[in-house]
Amino acid sequence: MAIVRYEPWSALTRLHNEINRMFDSRAFPAGGDDAPSVAASDWTPLVDIKEDSGRFVIYADVPGVDPKDIEVTMEDGVLTLKGERAFESAEERNGYRRAERARGAFYRRFSMPDTADAERISATGKNGVLEIVIPKHERVQPRKIQVRVQ
Repeated sequence: MAIVRYEPWSALTRLHNEINRMFDSRAFPAGGDDAPSVAASDWTPLVDIKEDSGRFVIYADVPGVDPKDIEVTMEDGVLTLKGERAFESAEERNGYRRAERARGAFYRRFSMPDTADAERISATGKNGVLEIVIPKHERVQPRKIQVRVQ
C-alpha cells in the first residue's frame, strides 16, 4: 500500500481553478484575442511588475525554461510571453513517484499603457527569472516661460 500525503487545501484549490476556468470561458468565448491565459497554457509563470519614473520592469519566474525558447512580443499595446517547459521523465525510487512541478506551454498577456515604448523593449534571462524592461516614451518636460517686465 502506497503512502499518500493528505493535503486538505488541494480540493479547494482545484475547485477554485475550475470556477475561474468556467467564468473565463464564458467571458471570452471561442478563444478570441482577449482570451485569458488559462485556456491557452498548461501553467502560468508568476510575475512581479514594477514601475519607475522612466520604465516598467516585469520579472517572470520561469525556472527550467531556456531564455532562448521564450517568445516576447508587443502588439497593439499588449505584451505577450510564450514558452514551454519541457517534459522530463518522472523519477521512480522504491515504488515511489512524485512530480509536482508544472510542465508544458505557458502564455501570459499584459496590457501596457500608452506611455510604454514598444521599440525599446529588452528582455534578459538569468537564474530562472526573465526580466523584461519596457522604457517609457520620453515626454516633453514642461517648460517654464519667464515673464519679462517692460
